[in-house]
Parts: sequence; structure tokens; C-alpha cells
Amino acid sequence: MDVPAELRYTEEHEWVDARSEAVRVGITEYAQDQLGDVVFVDLPEPGTSLTAGDVFGEVESTKSVSELFAPIDGEIIVSNAAVADAPELINSDPYGEGWLVEIMPAEPADVGALLDADAYQKLIEG
Repeated sequence: MDVPAELRYTEEHEWVDARSEAVRVGITEYAQDQLGDVVFVDLPEPGTSLTAGDVFGEVESTKSVSELFAPIDGEIIVSNAAVADAPELINSDPYGEGWLVEIMPAEPADVGALLDADAYQKLIEG
């Protein structure tokens, strides 16, 4: 499984890219593999306020429906319309075109509390 070192991760199998002021969030390769073929994505509108741990959307696959959880406190500034129109992007490119939302963090330092790549790798290896 691909676990890019430059990203941060959650125990709910989401990744966070904090290389710019707003953070980009998606689900990991491991998560999309467990879900199977993604057929529908429900994402929030820009302007939605989030508290870490809140459900902010869902991903539906041929196997199940999984909730998406906010990795940090902040506000949604962009939802990926391409994924809403073509949810299979999550399967084909989970760390690229398959991203879900961009969040403006309430406290940018909160990203540092998320799992690093090594810790996430240990989590998925069980």
C-alpha cells in the first residue's frame, strides 16, 4: 500500500496534505481498497464549519457506506466537484485527483498531532 511520507493521516484512514495554508483531505489507498468500487460521494458545501471528529460527508461503494470524519477544526473552502461527478477517481487516484475537500484550519498546528506515515503504516499493518 502506498503511504506517502509527506502526508499526515487519521485513524479513520484519511490523509491530510498540509503543504499549503489550506489543507487538502482525502481517503487513503488502504481505505479505498477496503471499500471497493466507489459509486457515490456526499461532500459538504464551502463555508461549512468543522470540529475535529465531526462527520462531514460519506463515501458509498458497492460494498458499504462509510462516513468521513473531520481530521481537524476548520472551515471547508473547497469541495472537489470532480469526485462528486466521477467518484471512481477515489479508486484510481486517491492521493491525487481523488481528493475530497480543502479545509482552512482553525489552528494550523493541529495537523502536527495527526499520524505520520510510519505510524499510519503500523496502523494498517495491524
